[in-house]
Amino acid sequence: MNLYFAAFASSLLSLAIATSAAEPEPAAMSASELAGRLSAKQQDGNSYIRLKMDVAGGAKGTLQLQIKSRATRGSTELVYQVLFPKERKGESLLLRKAGGGITGTLFTPPNTTQPLSKGQLQQELFGGDLSYEDVIENFFAWGQQAIIGSETLNRVNCTILESKPGKGDHSSYASVRTWVDPRRLVPLRVEKFGSGGRLVRRIDTTRVVTDDLGRAIPANLTVRGSSGSVTEFEGSRLKHGVTFSDAEFTPEGLKALTGHPVPAE
Repeated sequence: MNLYFAAFASSLLSLAIATSAAEPEPAAMSASELAGRLSAKQQDGNSYIRLKMDVAGGAKGTLQLQIKSRATRGSTELVYQVLFPKERKGESLLLRKAGGGITGTLFTPPNTTQPLSKGQLQQELFGGDLSYEDVIENFFAWGQQAIIGSETLNRVNCTILESKPGKGDHSSYASVRTWVDPRRLVPLRVEKFGSGGRLVRRIDTTRVVTDDLGRAIPANLTVRGSSGSVTEFEGSRLKHGVTFSDAEFTPEGLKALTGHPVPAE
């Protein structure tokens, strides 16, 4: 869910999906075609995002974050950095996905760098209801895809796509279901299931906007964990086509809390 965002991504970045008038409606697509279009839209070059993250509606804390993303068909790199509050400013995360594997590094000021183990990928992102795995995993690229029905969400008749890991896919989830708005090809809900069909996370899109490329994308997300906790994400800025240095996507680069210039029009 690449948040994009999805995040969406990111869960935010990973949910930043768009379509054009020339593309067929999901009803006319096979499951693999629909998943392929959703997957391809996640791999759209370099992006910069600013967003607000409220844990438990802000009761457990509100963070201002920036996200730097580099995505191609072969790999995805993400940097998450805390801008606010002052006492957490500079906390950073680097994630890289390539060849089916995910690696990561955490940085805590003033000078603590910690690589993430495979087992830590399911831990909470900055104390919220998304895991490190959630923000970089692309389940639309998994080997098993099926359209399992439709359902109306917020007066939109959605196509429900079920994704399951295929041979060579590695995930802590057994399956993911996505409710896709067929007109805009925007995921309005994502549900992630563990073994035995246990619902682990639900991600709902609560606001859709048009990005700087003229595409419909989720701007606000509500994430619910299995324990009943809730995390809200509110996007405030998204820019494509920015230029990053290689150093920004290194453990050492996490120590430099710099924003990114807006690309020239």
